[in-house]
Order: sequence, then structure tokens, then C-alpha cells
Amino acid sequence: MILEPAQNLNVVDEADVVVVGGGPAGVSAAISAKRNGAKKVILLERYGYLGGMATGGIVVLIPHLSTGPQIEQAGMVMEWLDRLAKKPGGVIGTNKRDVGSNNPELIESWRNYFSLVWANVICYGAYADPEMLKIVLNEMVEEAGVDVYLHSWGCRALVEEGTVKGVVFESKEGRQVILGKIVIDCTGDGDIFASAGADFDLDPDKSIRNGMMALVYRIGNVDFETFAKYKAENPKEWGKNVEKLQEIAGFKSLPFPTPRNDVMWVNNWIPNRDCLKVKDLTKVEFEVRRTVLDVIEYLKKEVPGFNKDSFLHDTAPQVGTRGSRRVKGMYKVLYDDIKQLKKHSDVISAVPAIDLSVSKAAAHIPYRALVPKKINNLLVAGRSFSSDVEANNWTNLIPHCITMGEAAGAAAVLALDSNVQPRDIDVKVLQGMLKKQGVYLP
Repeated sequence: MILEPAQNLNVVDEADVVVVGGGPAGVSAAISAKRNGAKKVILLERYGYLGGMATGGIVVLIPHLSTGPQIEQAGMVMEWLDRLAKKPGGVIGTNKRDVGSNNPELIESWRNYFSLVWANVICYGAYADPEMLKIVLNEMVEEAGVDVYLHSWGCRALVEEGTVKGVVFESKEGRQVILGKIVIDCTGDGDIFASAGADFDLDPDKSIRNGMMALVYRIGNVDFETFAKYKAENPKEWGKNVEKLQEIAGFKSLPFPTPRNDVMWVNNWIPNRDCLKVKDLTKVEFEVRRTVLDVIEYLKKEVPGFNKDSFLHDTAPQVGTRGSRRVKGMYKVLYDDIKQLKKHSDVISAVPAIDLSVSKAAAHIPYRALVPKKINNLLVAGRSFSSDVEANNWTNLIPHCITMGEAAGAAAVLALDSNVQPRDIDVKVLQGMLKKQGVYLP
């Protein structure tokens, strides 16, 4: 044991709302807070870009935002896609006017794009270019007037008698403090609420998606249309190739489309790794890069759509993390809630059905799931919201995190304006604010 010397920390800034983590939830929370009237909003992000898994993680899929004729994940996620559509090569996806259609020609044209056809109808969703998305998110926070600190790792909450007063962060300038009237933890791993003393669950299920990690990469000089045709016409042969890819890599790996026909991304699912452990984060980086060239070489030799000139385009600068701490909130969303389609009067996000064997309609995420039970001046948004592990597995994808962040940002402003704790706001007023922002609430 080594005792670190005590030191005085400089308070470098303060704000009405401090958001820690600039991923889908954090960007949305910060913009929502500022648009709803917060005088000053600060967004802390440890990397040099915004977007988290959607950009640095190269998770280019914005999965379906509908499961029928209604677009259920609306609001800011729609703004992402609308803005991306105006950027060169920014996005490819279905058209809003076609949502819910069972037109055979439309279904055939989108069937090869995972998540854009569901239950034999057209869903609203897209594949986004991560570099274009970085630009879009920068534009959005700048237009909103959010103060952004990149390269700044929010590492712990400042707490006095159960009330959060601000955040300690590390950067090239050392260890410093930002004070905030309300702090929103959007770190994904719950780093801030855990340091504040909030209770949380940490019971990963290594057999399901959010119990696995990833390091995504992209392959260039490919032909997705040729690959998709081969895959559709030769399902048994492709199944054998999938098995071989897993054998080569040591974990499940699958190629997916991007907005470009000549670039594909390879997602993967690496079991038995803990994203709260530095050694496991390191192992994932090494495990994927150790085998990536062998995987690509096999694809080039055996799978149509890949050719002798296909190459490793890039590997994600950010390790894919899908699940860890989940705050114990005023309400815990349960897997049974999703299966039984439980309704909540304080719903702030309607998550479209992801697997029809689980549910056939949208799941409700209640506002109470964003509010820690006992810590004041603190909200949580993103995949660490209050939920059991199986419910979290189906409700922590990129658009779901965006809508939770949008709700948390608006709730923070409402709490400040009403001079009450976030747990005591008038949820009906919050829901009205969200509807004005285009959020769909059933």
C-alpha cells in the first residue's frame, strides 16, 4: 500500500448541469438540458470525440426504431439521422414513409440490412458513418451552446452528506474539479454513481450479449451487394463459414454493412471478459488484433464479396463494452416487465421489440429507472440505468441510450427550475417537455 499525498484541487469551472460521458446518452443529455433552458451545461468526455460506441466503438448500426407503423424511438435520434443524411456518405437506411410497409419489393431491397426488416415489415433504422457522426455531434453541441471538455476523464463524484456537488476529472492539466448543481452519469459503467455511494447491481450473465465485449473493425475494398447475395442464396455454406470464422478468431465474428458498398464492419462477441478490469480491456485489444488478419485472409479466399485486394480498414479506437454496473433506482426494469409489456405512467422511452420471442410491442422505460434511490443531485442515463441484467440486455442499445439521455437532461432542468430533487419532479411536465422535442411517448 502507498499513501497518496493529499492535495488541493482547483475548481476550474461550474455549471447548472454537468454530464459525464459523451456517448449517445451523454451528448443527448447535455443538448437536452441546454435546449430546455439550463444557463450552463458542461459535458466531460475522456476521448477526443463524441459519440462513444456509435463513433469510437464503430457500432455503425442504429437498430430499428419501430416494430410496426409507429416510430417509437424518435426525438434526438431522429435528428441524428436527419443530419447524417445531409452529409456525404453519412447514412444508409429506410425511409420514414415506408415504416410498417409489407411491400415485397421494399422488404427484398432491405432484407440484407440487419434490423431494417423485422416481423416481415419495414422498420425505421440506419447504418451510420462514424466519422460523419462525430462531425454531426460536434455541430449539435456547439449549436446548443454546451461547454465541452474532451480528453477529460470524469473519475469520481464530489459528495457532501449524500448530495453530489460536482465531479473530479483527470486530464493533461492534472486532477481538477468542476462543480455542478445536478450531475448526470452517462459513463456507461456507472463510474460516477458508484463513487458517489449509490447502490448498484453487478451480476453479469456471460451467456448473453451484454455479458460480452468486442473490438469492432472495418474491411475495405469489398462488395457488400455480392456478399449479401451469396449469403442469401447459400445459407448452409455461409453457416459453415461462420463456424470457421469463430474457430479462427476464437469468438463469434460477423460482417455487417456500412453506408458504403465497398466497406463492411465486423462485429464480435468476446466472452469471459470484464469491462471494469484493465487487464481484460487490454486482453480484448490484443485478442482481436492477433487474429484479425487471419479472419480477413479467410474471407478473401472463401467468401464472395471479399477479394484479393480487401484490406483492414481500421480497428475501433474504443473497446466495445455492453454491460457492467446498473444503478439501483426508484424502479428496476425487469425482464418480466418487457415480456408482459408492463406500462408505466412515468414512461420516458418506448423501446421497440428487439426479439419477437421476448415481446411483440414496445417496452416502457420509466423515469424512476434513471433516479438513484438515495443520492441527491444525481441522475443516470444510458446502459447503467436501473434494470435487471436480462432486461438491460434488450434495452441498452444506442437509440435507447439517446432517449434516456434526452429525458435526463430535461429532467435536470425541471428539477432546478422547480427547486426540487430529480426524484420529486412533476413527471407529467417532463413528459410534456419531451413531447415538444419530438419524443414519442405512448
